[in-house]
Amino acid sequence: MGAKKRPFYRLVVADARSPRDGRFIEQLGIYDPLTSPATIRIDGEKVNEWISKGAQPSDAARSLLQREGIIKGAPVRHPKAVNVGAVKTAKPAAAKKVEAAVEAPPVAAAAEPEAGAAAETEEETK
Repeated sequence: MGAKKRPFYRLVVADARSPRDGRFIEQLGIYDPLTSPATIRIDGEKVNEWISKGAQPSDAARSLLQREGIIKGAPVRHPKAVNVGAVKTAKPAAAKKVEAAVEAPPVAAAAEPEAGAAAETEEETK
């Protein structure tokens, strides 16, 4: 649902074998992230009924249900979103170390042939 650049989501019960945007059994709620604050309307009784029957919420659905207090537990954040700031500050330092390591071997490699060339010139002068 929704349109280009205007997301709108439905919380539905669907068979695991049906396509993501395909047929569903029952609509349990809606989520509109563009309103301020985000609009979340979920029928908690229906959700608990389906969970008691063995339905398993997806990660996104579980996060919404936990945020609304329908199921217990702290909301789960995406694993890549946990340390975004720490990762960004660590990358430039690691990149500098890699650049320094890349620059160091050619200098050492260039020094070795010069030493060999100097030895050859000394032998030629004798």
